Amino acid sequence: MNETIVCPTHGKGLYEITSDVQEVVSRSATDDGLCTVMIQHTSASLTIQENADPSARHDLQDWLERNVPENDPHFTHTHEGPDDMPSHIRAALTSTTLSIPILGGRLALGTWQGIYVWEHRRRGSHRRCVVHVGA
Repeated sequence: MNETIVCPTHGKGLYEITSDVQEVVSRSATDDGLCTVMIQHTSASLTIQENADPSARHDLQDWLERNVPENDPHFTHTHEGPDDMPSHIRAALTSTTLSIPILGGRLALGTWQGIYVWEHRRRGSHRRCVVHVGA
C-alpha cells in the first residue's frame, strides 16, 4: 500500500508527522511489516527524533545552522536565495528515507520517538512524503 501525505511547513524546523504516518499504517491493516517513508524533495529531510522535550529539536536545528551556514561564499547554487544550497547540504547530511518496523499494527517507535519532516528552507512549503506499507 502506498499513500502520499502532505506536511505544510512555515519555515525552518521540525514538523511532526507521526500520527499521519500511523494513520496510513492503520488503513493498511498490516499487523507486522515495514513502513517506509520518503520525502520527495531535495531541500527538506526526515528524521526520527525525541518528541517529548522541544529543546532537543531546537538544539538540533541550532547545530545544523552553525555547521551549514547561509551565505557561504563558496556556494554557487544560489538561484533561490542564500538558504538554497545550505538546504540541499542539510538534506544530504540527514535522511530522505526512513524505515520503521510495524508490530501489532503500530509503528515500532520508542516511547519518546516521533517522525519529523525537517524543513531546511526559510519560506517553508507543502512537503510531500510517500508512505509505503508492506507485510
